[in-house]
Amino acid sequence: MAGRPDEDTASAPPYGGDGAWAQQLLEHLRPAGRDLGRLVAWLARSTRATVCLQDARGSLLAGEPLPLDTAVVHDVAAGRVAAAALQDGVRHVRLVGIRHPGPGPAAGAVLAVARPAPFDRHTAEILNHTAGVLELLLRERELADSGRRLRRATADLRLAILQLLMVEDTVSARRVAAGLWPGLLEEDTARVYVVETSTAERDRLADACAAATDGRALVVRCPARDGHVIVVGPSAEVGERLRSLVSGSPGTFLGGSPRQRLALTATAYGQAVTALAVARFRPERAAVYAARTRPAQLMDPAGLRTWAAAVLRPLDTLPHHVRAELLATTGLGLEFTAVSAAKVLGVSRNTVRARMDRVAALLGADFSRLAVRAVAHLALNTEAAHGPYDPGGPVARPAGRDGLADLLGTPALRTWAEGLLGRLDEDGRDLRGTLRAWIAAGAHAEHAAETLGVHAQTVREHLRSTEPVLERRLTAGGTDLYETVLAHLVAGELPVPELGTANREQPDSPVHG
Repeated sequence: MAGRPDEDTASAPPYGGDGAWAQQLLEHLRPAGRDLGRLVAWLARSTRATVCLQDARGSLLAGEPLPLDTAVVHDVAAGRVAAAALQDGVRHVRLVGIRHPGPGPAAGAVLAVARPAPFDRHTAEILNHTAGVLELLLRERELADSGRRLRRATADLRLAILQLLMVEDTVSARRVAAGLWPGLLEEDTARVYVVETSTAERDRLADACAAATDGRALVVRCPARDGHVIVVGPSAEVGERLRSLVSGSPGTFLGGSPRQRLALTATAYGQAVTALAVARFRPERAAVYAARTRPAQLMDPAGLRTWAAAVLRPLDTLPHHVRAELLATTGLGLEFTAVSAAKVLGVSRNTVRARMDRVAALLGADFSRLAVRAVAHLALNTEAAHGPYDPGGPVARPAGRDGLADLLGTPALRTWAEGLLGRLDEDGRDLRGTLRAWIAAGAHAEHAAETLGVHAQTVREHLRSTEPVLERRLTAGGTDLYETVLAHLVAGELPVPELGTANREQPDSPVHG
């Protein structure tokens, strides 16, 4: 029990003159001294008493537990009495209500002080003034807690808006955003940026992004990747401010998408992550997705859209909102993983996998095969960029291998593919052969190593050497990897996969997880 004195010294002031305790009490209001436990311990020493500070529900905040009259404590906590004095024959007890900062008479906390000697004027004065300081400290803590709750609620609201955009529910996203950020999503288009830093610096970076964009963008801490901050900005000025921020922050990188319709936020997000991979190899540490040629740009536009419509035709019988939800989820699951997509969308990973399984079953696609995922990714991105292509009209081109092989057989695409893969030929370690074997093995280093007759670590080292040469992140999956797979299909180094041959009676086929 703290501060239990002998009877003959109980009334002696422990700190000398009458003014000394006041100066010491004021020290507890300094920024470095604002601590409930420290102040309560000081009060116990100053009054030669046992001190207990508890909240209105009876939970101990500081000091030592004391056996107290429950009814009296409830009266003080409810504000029916401001203070109470008790004596049980052994102890003299004072209870003081620490007023709650909100409306009404209820107390936010109850301060109890028990000592063997009676409370004289000097001790009562110390107690009353200390109660006033405790009220200030508790109010400061409550304001700090309220600020944290508000920031957390605001962050959750921003994430909810992003998740609505990810599943193309722009109407709900605008409705949610209108209350706090009027006009933020009024435009029909926006760019998506992903800013990367270390996990430890992510919160600081998110605050810096919010300050730099000055309410002109939706800033969200990525729920899937701890070092990422996602920024959705309708204004071109947002990109300029983020580039300026990154240039002045070593260890940060910026990837951006081209302007996309709000309904294509999921597509834009994938593009921003792809650009982020390029930014890691650039001195300015920033890149935009449209900065390099994409294989889809080199295909016959009408033929590509017709082929994609044929591939996705089995989904056209679904209600529109179900179809959109399945495609948005599958697009994210292919771009990242089922686990990461679940975090971005705010659903369980089992839900993501179930939706992807349903799409795979409808398309007759085996998503366990890397080349099939690359082809499905191409079809989904084509529709995302151009919208459904005459879903009620005839399909002029088959959806299977022959239609895609025709699309991949153009001279422009062959030049692109050879130019991309040819960068690897200058290395004496046969990086190109290792990459081809790794893709054929479904991106499994161990399986590729068995095929090549080398150690798995050798395969991994070759892949790490390949990424800066191609300016693409391969081991992380997504667009970079799928474009590299398409280059192998175009160059004839891997067979073009057929869609529609998977067992439609087995909806639980493996997916990219």
